[in-house]
Amino acid sequence: MTALTIRRPDDWHLHLRDGAELAAVLPFSAARFARAIVMPNLKPAVTSTAQALDYRRRVLAALPAGAAFEPLMTLYLTDDTPAAEVERARASGCVFGFKLYPAGATTHSESGVTDIRHIMPVLERMAELGVVLQVHGEVTDPAVDVFEREPRFIERTLAPLVERLPQLRIVFEHITTRAAVNFVLGARAGVAATVTPQHLLMNRNALFAGGIRPHHYCAPVLKAEAERAALLSAVTRGSARFFLGTDSAPHARRAKETACGCAGIFSAHAGIELYAEAFEAAGALDKLEGFAARHGADFYGLPHNAATLTLVREPWKVPDHYPFGADQLVPLRAGERIAWRLAPPTARPHP
Repeated sequence: MTALTIRRPDDWHLHLRDGAELAAVLPFSAARFARAIVMPNLKPAVTSTAQALDYRRRVLAALPAGAAFEPLMTLYLTDDTPAAEVERARASGCVFGFKLYPAGATTHSESGVTDIRHIMPVLERMAELGVVLQVHGEVTDPAVDVFEREPRFIERTLAPLVERLPQLRIVFEHITTRAAVNFVLGARAGVAATVTPQHLLMNRNALFAGGIRPHHYCAPVLKAEAERAALLSAVTRGSARFFLGTDSAPHARRAKETACGCAGIFSAHAGIELYAEAFEAAGALDKLEGFAARHGADFYGLPHNAATLTLVREPWKVPDHYPFGADQLVPLRAGERIAWRLAPPTARPHP
């Protein structure tokens, strides 16, 4: 196959940052995706509907001329989030979920939830109103091995929550393990998961290829090859419970290449092309459209996009870096080749 045309995809987990950094990265996502769930972990965090609407206006103002891209906003849960915020979010028509960050689990999660019991009234109201909970699924207990934090989160927090609130709709974000795959596949209706390109394409050896590779460090961290293979097998079987979420997370070069670097991989520059590589390697390009353009929209109750996107099998070399405010941004596959290239967009309705 030399060309692949699919319905225009959506990104159901994206970090856009703000200000000059937002302006630097937004065009990459807007060129590929029709919509994106925008993460709220700014500094300060987006904790109210009013803040989310202000942030949405900044995203729209930063769009390149002629871009067709809709930001779908989320709110950052804290121990003090009031249940009344759920009504405000639902009524806005622009907020599509609340993000659960266990405090200290990842970048800018310091104000996250310290104990899920603190937010049960919020979660109960979300279940009543059909508002989605997006979950960063790792425990932060320092006694738990970093490679076991996702399975322990399932046991300690997620499985009991799914049982306690049977109407709560949950996206288990950026899953990385066979345990997460099995949990999602065996869960009740209303539980789904996003999967990133890095967790489909790389295992934890990539962190140490030729030395420490800080631009391959993300949270959750890359896992063993058997876990990567389990993820790829799950998404390429076509289950509607799994959908695209890049978790593209830009950080300035100086924040990555330092004694204590930030977690996050920037992949928006090739946000659909990298998935095409993974699906092609599994002999499942025919399943890419469902994963990228149907399953997430169905879960969130949104229409499928009418426009299409075409990829051509034409390798291209990724730049060593991109501009990022006053610094540089090192993308995934910097200085290396990606097998698929984005063709110019089309507005033709999908057949």
